[in-house]
Amino acid sequence: MNNVLCLAYIGDAVYSVYIRKYLIDKGICKVDKLQKESVSYVSAKGQAKFIENMINSDFLNDEELDIFYRARNHKGTRHPKNTDIITYKYSTGFEAIIGYLYVKKNIDRLNELINYILEV
Repeated sequence: MNNVLCLAYIGDAVYSVYIRKYLIDKGICKVDKLQKESVSYVSAKGQAKFIENMINSDFLNDEELDIFYRARNHKGTRHPKNTDIITYKYSTGFEAIIGYLYVKKNIDRLNELINYILEV
């Protein structure tokens, strides 16, 4: 799969499942509380913060950086009303990396990435 937006689409779903499981494993069982807790992880702002941290700490390898930059630089001007275009593009790049690792069945690296986020 070469389409970075498709990778971001599936990455969004995979990442959401990981975060939901993490929060449930923490003992949060009420849906409204789960929703509130998940926002800092799954919002465009949260994802942009995580990806910037990963880039600045040299956590990502060259292949992952390539996926990120391709997704971030993908032409498009549409974005949600509650975030700016730059934040949205960073979060799209973040989700594309998640999707890429999932599609490539590189679950060990996907788990490393998720654990890095949960430790930040």
